[in-house]
Amino acid sequence: MESSRNPHLDIHYSTPATRWDEALPIGNGRLGAVVYGGTDIELLQLNEDSVWYGGPQDRTPPDAQRMLPRLQQLIRDEKHSETEALVKEAFFATPSSMRHYEPLGTATLEFNHKNVTGYKRALHLNDSEVSVEFSADGSFFNRHVIASYPDEAIILRIQGAERARFVARLDRLNDNETETNCYVDTVKSFDSRIVVHATPGGLNSNRLCSVLGVECDDDGTVEAIGNFLVVNSSSCRIAIAAQTTFRHEKPEKVASDQVNQALSRTWDDVVKRHRTDYHKLFNRMSLKMQPDACHLPTNERLLNNRDPGLVALYHNYGRYLLISSSRNGHKPLPATLQGIWNPSFAPPWGSKFTININTQMNYWPAGPCSLRYDCTLPLVDMVERLSIRGSHTARAMYNCRGWCAHHNTDIWADASPQDRWVPATLWPLGGLWLSITLIEGLKYDYDEELHERLFRIHEGAVQFVLDFMIPSKCGSFLITNPSLSPENTFISNDGSKGVFCEGSTMDMTLIRQALEQFHWSLERLSKTDHPLEQPSKDALLRIPPLPINEKGLIQEWGINDYEEDEPGHRHVSHLYGLHPGEFIHPIHTPDLAIAAKKVLERRLANGGGHTGWSRAWLLNFFARLRDSEACGDNMDLLLSNSTLPNLLDSHPPFQIDGNFGACAGIIECLVQSVETEIDGLNVGYTETRYEIF
Repeated sequence: MESSRNPHLDIHYSTPATRWDEALPIGNGRLGAVVYGGTDIELLQLNEDSVWYGGPQDRTPPDAQRMLPRLQQLIRDEKHSETEALVKEAFFATPSSMRHYEPLGTATLEFNHKNVTGYKRALHLNDSEVSVEFSADGSFFNRHVIASYPDEAIILRIQGAERARFVARLDRLNDNETETNCYVDTVKSFDSRIVVHATPGGLNSNRLCSVLGVECDDDGTVEAIGNFLVVNSSSCRIAIAAQTTFRHEKPEKVASDQVNQALSRTWDDVVKRHRTDYHKLFNRMSLKMQPDACHLPTNERLLNNRDPGLVALYHNYGRYLLISSSRNGHKPLPATLQGIWNPSFAPPWGSKFTININTQMNYWPAGPCSLRYDCTLPLVDMVERLSIRGSHTARAMYNCRGWCAHHNTDIWADASPQDRWVPATLWPLGGLWLSITLIEGLKYDYDEELHERLFRIHEGAVQFVLDFMIPSKCGSFLITNPSLSPENTFISNDGSKGVFCEGSTMDMTLIRQALEQFHWSLERLSKTDHPLEQPSKDALLRIPPLPINEKGLIQEWGINDYEEDEPGHRHVSHLYGLHPGEFIHPIHTPDLAIAAKKVLERRLANGGGHTGWSRAWLLNFFARLRDSEACGDNMDLLLSNSTLPNLLDSHPPFQIDGNFGACAGIIECLVQSVETEIDGLNVGYTETRYEIF
């Protein structure tokens, strides 16, 4: 089939990948892989988004509600060490951890190519396809790999100028023990198929089945030997499908049918279906910047990171990654901390859904890039389930109506506190932020039916905060207690360190936005005489204003002018009102904008932005402040310090949120989304062209 290749949209290299962070990711929203492009050994590390350790749990802290009044008084009295001791005793969940995401397995193709020349490896963003080509002993070979959404399979085509022999293997190996422990229940090869069954650890895990099939397009042969398939062909296709009991009672039948159907179609037909589906999403906008050194291998371009074309490529890669890791379907799941690409059985932070910024950041580009409806429905589905489980958490822990969730959730929509880490664990507004994110997306692509669905979620989140807030010490304001600024620690006036306060700036800004969104929804959906209408209006009048201290900085811990224990902290939660909120603006609220910029300058002067996602947030902050020089500087630093060879974001290690945050930030530099008129910045590039359809 004729390609729609565009060299400005190619991520390409002149050598195979030797590490995971050099391999190229593909995905259909549910099923993914990273492709190494080896000449002797082609390796695909596979993921399926419902392969998680363990089943659902009830981890609700049994004594939290009984101890809540005591905790609130300790916080009000600023008894920080006693507060933290009580939190550890009564408010951490049992067990303390949710479930974590695991790999699906590994597909290996073992060749015997010698004397390799003319090697090229590329991810073609315009077609969502990986290609590998080279000559071996004077004969030309090529491979093409796609992850098809319509066919629900990963499909490879392998071609050569002459017949070649290779061995195909499907396994489930630890990324650190590739030749020892195999985490499967059964592996069987027969005819031209390999079928793997496995059960991830933990009680009531989803059982999985993965299937690999081969079809020769010439008179080649496929022979099952042991657990392998031995292929001898000059042109063949391989299809890989996988399912779990999360979605299907009989995953082997579904996966086998998907392999059979994919291989029953010609390569041209499969590719046409794949591209037609993908182009409907990816071609909704385009971004091109000049000059563009697209002729250079991508790893070489990273060494010269002021190449404007690389910035455009990074943005377009973000759109590609979102389409590849979050698509609607049967029981869809949103992108995790690593999208859908995780090689480890013990991934960093469990590769869960971290909802004190990371999951929300994953979806920042969806609206501006016209992907909101297609790519955020998995998040809607999860938050709906979270609102159900979170209603139990709200009642059991805080004696509140509505629903809440803390700073993480998992495949089972667990709403209880995660970890035993005081600066993050006891923060019950993660669910509220998710709800705000979903409602905010409606401004890009309004749909009344979806609004009704989201309103039911948002209504419960608002009900929770109305019940959860208590009068401040002076009685004038409503505030949250317990409260914290996610993951940060302060030094109090007596020199002691603490985490908990009353009414952190982050909390109160979130609540202000949630209440304003609630009133907008009531009006837009014509919901008159709603029982929460007047209580929410009354509460909105009692939300404290954004506090500015004597140094001209926006205070992080509400009315308490505490100093940060880590002035260069990665989270800048008290500037939520600047981004993604819309309460701070250089023209409409100049005093707040000046104070926000001072906060950013202080963070950066003390080493802030040292994680990829934090640097991406800084890009968005400075775009809102209309500081084009700072935008360019932070984009450069993101590329030079926080970008892996395959352009994935590095925390370190890999987290995908920085890719998505910067994807949104680049557009924020070009098209301001705060106001009704289109406005933008000159970020110093010779020529920039963008179209949003």
